[in-house]
Amino acid sequence: MPTPNRLLETVSPGESSRRRFTVKFRGGELRFDGRTLVMGVVNVTPDSFSDGGRFLAPADALSQARRLAEEGADVIDVGGESTRPGAQPVSAAEECARIVPVVERLAAELQVPISIDTTKSEVAEAALRAGAKLVNVVGALAIDPGVADVAARREAGLVLMHMKGRPGRMYDEAHYPGGVMAEVIDGLAGAMALAEARGVDRERIILDPGLGFGKRTAHTLEALRHLGELQTLGRPILVGPSRKSFIGEVAGLAVEERLPGTAAACAIAALLGAGMVRVHEVAPILAGLRIAEAVRDAGGEI
Repeated sequence: MPTPNRLLETVSPGESSRRRFTVKFRGGELRFDGRTLVMGVVNVTPDSFSDGGRFLAPADALSQARRLAEEGADVIDVGGESTRPGAQPVSAAEECARIVPVVERLAAELQVPISIDTTKSEVAEAALRAGAKLVNVVGALAIDPGVADVAARREAGLVLMHMKGRPGRMYDEAHYPGGVMAEVIDGLAGAMALAEARGVDRERIILDPGLGFGKRTAHTLEALRHLGELQTLGRPILVGPSRKSFIGEVAGLAVEERLPGTAAACAIAALLGAGMVRVHEVAPILAGLRIAEAVRDAGGEI
């Protein structure tokens, strides 16, 4: 059995990317069967780093979510609190006021499942009650372990996303003496064990290495390069590179110019084992993913 830091030398990208999973939740499921799924982002916030304020009004958020679903999104991820560095905390009541009307309408209208992007158990509870099917939890339960209790009780899918530190000060702790992916694997393994101890079925869990969350550009690039090692935990992988600062730093691009870099990062993630990507634009990302998958599945090592 290869050790995690030797995994990429013994398993080709094509082989490592073909693992099949079915993530079940109340009333549905997500099939990870070789086609990379796409999670479309809708930020119902005034201050998110890339589109803050554009979709704060419920009508605008609904319109954006419908557009992403029509373009082919497999999941719509609704968030009511920015987790960018320096963002101000939002109360659970305010977060619920932002997202619940949107989740209710989307759950009633769309065929694709709705995910709630939150760190708070109260918000997760309200969103799942309103019709969401998955909880996408920044920090992998480090901020509020009660999110796992809610997910277990509601039989929801649970995305555990690694983050070092807290959103407002996460770069203060961006040090990885043991290697980025080694710490990500260790942190997510612990979070998964905590979730299971609180009643979450392992088959409902998805893992996210948290590109950019407590990770500077060099750390993020290292995490992406070694993404295949995360498969040692035996769960499907979600990667969220969309419009992130590492793309801006590497390519010298402003936030609104980062689509090509996002598409490249998504294609690389698909080749290295990601089963889903989280993005702000769906249609152009899908085209890139289909090409990456065709190369991956063409036979032989890449």
